[in-house]
Amino acid sequence: MDEKIGNLKAGIENVNVTARILQVGDERSIQTRNGPRTIREIMVGDETGRVKLTVWGSREEELKEGQVIKIENGWTTAFKGQVQLNAGSKSKISEVEDGQIPEADEIPENIPTDNSPPPRRSFRGRGGGGFRGRRPRDEEE
Repeated sequence: MDEKIGNLKAGIENVNVTARILQVGDERSIQTRNGPRTIREIMVGDETGRVKLTVWGSREEELKEGQVIKIENGWTTAFKGQVQLNAGSKSKISEVEDGQIPEADEIPENIPTDNSPPPRRSFRGRGGGGFRGRRPRDEEE
């Protein structure tokens, strides 16, 4: 079953979305922890809102503004407080005929936000996190 863009939350895997392409960015290369990767950022929308779709790796599909596409097996992340949709090598993007998706000028501007608190990070200083100050002496009776 397809998710509506307005209902997307960060951290969802195996998500399917049908949406209209509103804007297609150029393919570009970025540096990741695993080396250089090719991405393309695309703004897509449905009747509930808009979301940035990041397509990882080069794709054979020609993606054009105005097309209605179905993204299968995508996943969501959060970046700068906004939910983003991602499609990788295991995701499928296909053009579909769907009269339910409004035209671009009828798609609301709202973008889903990620209101979850940031993950807690533990900090272990050079000393391994142990206590370095003076320890209180036992009180003598």
